[in-house]
Amino acid sequence: MKKEDISGKKEACCSKKHAPKIIEINDPKESVIKLAAKSVLVERQEHGKDSDHFRTVVLRLFTVNNPHKEHNIFPTHVIRFSNVEKVRIRRLNVSYYMEGPHIVINDLEELYLTREDHKLIIKGYQIEVEKRTESP
Repeated sequence: MKKEDISGKKEACCSKKHAPKIIEINDPKESVIKLAAKSVLVERQEHGKDSDHFRTVVLRLFTVNNPHKEHNIFPTHVIRFSNVEKVRIRRLNVSYYMEGPHIVINDLEELYLTREDHKLIIKGYQIEVEKRTESP
């Protein structure tokens, strides 16, 4: 089941027992977006439309760190920006795991996304962690 309001936001919903609602936003109209998140996965997809010269960037926001290491963790938001040439990540510590296709940004308090033509700028407030303890 999907719901869409006039701002282009969709809420994807699975069974209430299995997954929470995920807010999906495609090509937001706002030039700057501020969101609360603990972590974000940044990935790329193929071209959205035939008229797009560049790829689509997908951001998945989570309430936990390292969501790619856990099963049954669902994002709170999925935001897609089509026709993006470049993503700039400003003043944030990031991880790129060679086994997967994602850039991981952990320990966030809030995230700012700015769209400028064919560029996406990611900024935010982040708690600095020198070494993460492994969970058993």
